[in-house]
Amino acid sequence: MKDRMEKGQEEMRKGQEEIKNQIQSHVESKVGEIKDHVNSCIEKIEDVQSVKREIGEVKGEVERKIEEVKDKVQGKIEEVKEKVQVKIGDLEKRLSELEDRPINFPANPDLTYSRPTVKSLTFDGQTSWTVFKTQFDVVSSANGWNNRVKASQLVASLRETAAEVLQAIPSDKLTDLMTIENALEARFGDNHLTQFYRTELKTRRQKPGESLQVLAADVERRMSLAYAECPQDVRDSLAAQYFVDAIRDEDTQHATRLMDAKDLKSALAYSMKYEAAKTVSKTSRNVRSIEVEDGTGKEKDEKFDCLLKTLEKLLNSHVAGKRNTPRRNPNVACWKCNKKGHVQKECQTISPNQEN
Repeated sequence: MKDRMEKGQEEMRKGQEEIKNQIQSHVESKVGEIKDHVNSCIEKIEDVQSVKREIGEVKGEVERKIEEVKDKVQGKIEEVKEKVQVKIGDLEKRLSELEDRPINFPANPDLTYSRPTVKSLTFDGQTSWTVFKTQFDVVSSANGWNNRVKASQLVASLRETAAEVLQAIPSDKLTDLMTIENALEARFGDNHLTQFYRTELKTRRQKPGESLQVLAADVERRMSLAYAECPQDVRDSLAAQYFVDAIRDEDTQHATRLMDAKDLKSALAYSMKYEAAKTVSKTSRNVRSIEVEDGTGKEKDEKFDCLLKTLEKLLNSHVAGKRNTPRRNPNVACWKCNKKGHVQKECQTISPNQEN
């Protein structure tokens, strides 16, 4: 029995040692794995730091390149400015020499001209080229300049941005009026804004408190910009249509459209008369209402009733005339609603602005 117990204890000790060895071996294995993982992480951190250093070096190099390019561009700009200023100075000097010469001195008749009687203008590219061109033509005509002198005066009148156009013109063409005007027209002309002005006309609406006269003047101004190349009769008809479409008051707009004015002046005159009659009508109704409430029993204003009856007859006659007009070509399209069978002046479509 004792031997058995000793033998069992011995086996237990061996088992414990074996388990201890296994645990120790497992722990050492895990410790090794952890160390390898830590070393791998350290290597990755070192790689990231190395990449950051490389990024910093690249960033610094890029910044240096940018500064170099900026310095070169600035230098080029300064060189161009100096060249332009030199050209302008030479042109002004040549022009001054031409002006200081006696009238009978030059042999070339193109250089013979009287001294300016109207002060010359300046153009810096910030104002309208079309307006400046019109003023310049008037001044040159008043001073009696020929084309060669006009070219010299035009070059001398250019300032700042406008003077930079001279860089693209050959030196032998600086006395050619057509070449200079074409270059300025291409840079500062407003022909490319024609569609923009036409869109403004289509969307133009009378503002609160804006008089019909101010509205008509604005429509006329925009017409001169949007349809400068159109014949006068077409411009007059379009101006009247745009003016009527822009009227804020629905009654005034409808009555003026029925009047079928051929030009803006007639449409304005009729709309003002209708607006005045409408104002008088409202005033008269208020006065009669006060008279009834006060029990005064005054008689109606016969002149005002006559005016209203005349206006009613006029409107009825126009409506009847529209109904009795022969049928139009079904392929005719309306400019307002884009539907076929009628024209814009007969269109009954209510625009969103009228609904408001």
